[in-house]
Amino acid sequence: MVQKSDFDETVPLPKGLTVTAIRKAIEYIERELADLIDVYFEQANVFSALVGIFGTKALDANSVYEKHRHADTAQQRFPDLKRRGSGDPPAPEDSLECKASKRPWAVQSHYDHPGWYIVWRYLVDPTCSLEAERPIIVWRVDVVFIEKDDWKYEASRAGSGGGGRTHTFGLRTPATRLKGSAIYRRSDVMVSGGKAIPRNGD
Repeated sequence: MVQKSDFDETVPLPKGLTVTAIRKAIEYIERELADLIDVYFEQANVFSALVGIFGTKALDANSVYEKHRHADTAQQRFPDLKRRGSGDPPAPEDSLECKASKRPWAVQSHYDHPGWYIVWRYLVDPTCSLEAERPIIVWRVDVVFIEKDDWKYEASRAGSGGGGRTHTFGLRTPATRLKGSAIYRRSDVMVSGGKAIPRNGD
């Protein structure tokens, strides 16, 4: 259950974005993706994309941030969302990109654009040990304004021999850069060995 006490309202947010909108997005992600958990076990990266897509959809419905109304632009370009009434293209301060990751610190992007980023940190719990009927849990949400210089280029490892992935940009020193950016953090989840797990104790 999303607890009010797990939010840190001192964390800076993009203009007009509210804790209520983020809470509703968390609840929507957990509720709607529960029936799609098999996708995670088939292809984890596709599931992460779904978490980001559902987060974007929820913020579009519950906040002043809205998806681009042209599908080709929304799917291929930055940002996922822009503040309603801002220009086109929006300024970095009016841009909001949604990311999802099961890792506690990493942020990756196909672009090195400056702007606001919201990262849905999730864990998959097929045993529903944290919450009944919740096989996916959003355990932390980072919201941070990232500058162009915060990104580092990560070259593709794909080659004629097969394997690898397309090039990306990664956040430099992510644990340091994201310090103080967790607007939401479940108190019953901890990071151990680089993995989010249930915290010891009741």
